[in-house]
Amino acid sequence: MPYVIALWHQKGGVAKTTTAISLAACLVEKHHETLVIDLDVQANLTTGLGADPSKVRYSAADVLMGNASLLSISRETSLPGLDLVGANASLLTVARYLHVRENYEYLLRETFAQPSLTHYDFIVLDCPPQVGPMTIAALTAANLVIAPTQCEYFSVQALRQTLDLVELVRHKTNPTLAYRILVTMFDLRGTLHSRLLEQLRAHFAGGLFNTTIGFDSKLRESQLAGKPVTLHSPASRSVQQYRQLAEEMLAYVQQPIF
Repeated sequence: MPYVIALWHQKGGVAKTTTAISLAACLVEKHHETLVIDLDVQANLTTGLGADPSKVRYSAADVLMGNASLLSISRETSLPGLDLVGANASLLTVARYLHVRENYEYLLRETFAQPSLTHYDFIVLDCPPQVGPMTIAALTAANLVIAPTQCEYFSVQALRQTLDLVELVRHKTNPTLAYRILVTMFDLRGTLHSRLLEQLRAHFAGGLFNTTIGFDSKLRESQLAGKPVTLHSPASRSVQQYRQLAEEMLAYVQQPIF
């Protein structure tokens, strides 16, 4: 079964989708076949990988409702080895009614265990920021939650609520769920950012990645171009940081702490 990584934070604008795309691309660079799944009706990941959400005929909604298999609706991206299940408006309907399905929490986990997906080493989920059935199902299926977090007051406040849900899912449906906090959009020149980073490290101890992701306009440019930043600007600072993150995460996967 592939190793499943869920990108989730209760606050938007923390580089969640950017991290999903960039980390997945760096895993592919390391020869790991990877599938990214857009679970957010905003479809930013879908757009960021060059697909038009209005032309995405099938999404994870069809899989959750039993109308399609995951493999049958996945598509190749501009990066060989990186496949995409895009998002469309049907995710909104499913998000509203998914909870009426019996044991809906386990639907994605059961899907990822299918033999047809064993050629993937990783599945990366871009979760919606809302706490709802879609997020619960994603966290129940995940091995690891990565919570991208800005060194800003409101982002740090929302992080506590984010980790509360992780604890709830651990208690209810996925006792082995691990988490890691990733500091994003970090400004080395900012005293406030440095101070909050130290507070995060003190409070969460080993729960933070050592790697931090800084501001880089190349990340936004790559999303407008519809391709991973590893293809758009391979020599950029952000690519080096995400490659470092991939290395750190792979080491963590082999010997988890939590």
